[in-house]
Amino acid sequence: MSLIAYPPKLPHTDIDMDMFLQSGPDDPIRRFKRTLPAEWFPQSGIQLTWPHKDTDWAYMLQDITECYIRMAYEIATRERLIIVTPDVKSVQSLLNERLPRRATDNIVYMECPTDDTWARDHAFLTVVGGSGAELLDFRFNGWGGKFEARQDNAINRHLYESGLVKGQYVDLNDFELEGGSIESDGMGTILTTTSCVLNENRNNGDAIGISTRLTELLGAEQILWLRHGHLEGDDTDGHIDTLARFCPDNHIAYVKCEDHSDEHYEDLRLMEEELMAFRTLRGTPYQLVPLPMPDAIYDEEGQRLPATYANFLIMNHAILLPTYRQTENDERAKKALQRLFPKYDVVGIDAVPLIQQHGSIHCATMQYPKTVIPT
Repeated sequence: MSLIAYPPKLPHTDIDMDMFLQSGPDDPIRRFKRTLPAEWFPQSGIQLTWPHKDTDWAYMLQDITECYIRMAYEIATRERLIIVTPDVKSVQSLLNERLPRRATDNIVYMECPTDDTWARDHAFLTVVGGSGAELLDFRFNGWGGKFEARQDNAINRHLYESGLVKGQYVDLNDFELEGGSIESDGMGTILTTTSCVLNENRNNGDAIGISTRLTELLGAEQILWLRHGHLEGDDTDGHIDTLARFCPDNHIAYVKCEDHSDEHYEDLRLMEEELMAFRTLRGTPYQLVPLPMPDAIYDEEGQRLPATYANFLIMNHAILLPTYRQTENDERAKKALQRLFPKYDVVGIDAVPLIQQHGSIHCATMQYPKTVIPT
């Protein structure tokens, strides 16, 4: 296994967490408004929820486990990694055998029952502000009741009680919200989709009530709603992290379909027009950076799978980019993200196994801001 070359220090972020933590009660930064930080905000670590024989991965458990081992390596050689699993002993033994010591020393485990593995949607959303970190525990109902999720919905409570994460616990199990359904620029703007967040299978489709609650809970000043954009095979009802992602300096990376014969072409073209019309809180347009559309990938029953390069994970010093064994498209996506994150490693991870269950790298992970995971 090759060694990792560590890239330079993180570029400047709009809120410097070290300054925030060191400031006194009268310091202006202490009065900074609560916000859901951007993903490039300094992190304390990442969560993975491990696949096992009682999940939908049972039929391809070896293949998906190899994918998770690769993700664990790329994460734990850079940041703290929390692994949630119902069988700590076997997972720890596997990783101690397969990963170098510098990775395994950076992994902590929590044992509890789990239904599935999509940490992005069942894990805490963390808000930061003058009172420190708030761990928001929203209800997860299996993407609108499509799948069993009772055990996954309880993971956050177990994690908090374990002491592996620190902050103010906020019980929001009266409100359905998945991490993959929202994007934050860390400066007061949330990007999301009407098809998911306003879906009647989440919170009864109350648009005004949902908008009000989102702005209050996430410390947002505006919500940008995409009404177009859909990937065939996506059972999340249109998560934003499959379509468009905030990046530093008012950039948005988004999926662009250039094949007029593709079933996605028209809807993604309309989504692009919506993105062009959006404005920052300062009234300026976003800088749009297109990501290629992967060539169609199908499951064994001939159903198209929702492969997307937008489902990347931003870490402290690296981007984990899903790749789909498509050399030209994979490389185009890597180059686009490298331009957006010039001081980061852009690391490709084969996501073909992950996409078999309709998710990818971002769906499988959740980042936590600095101070939340103790060192």
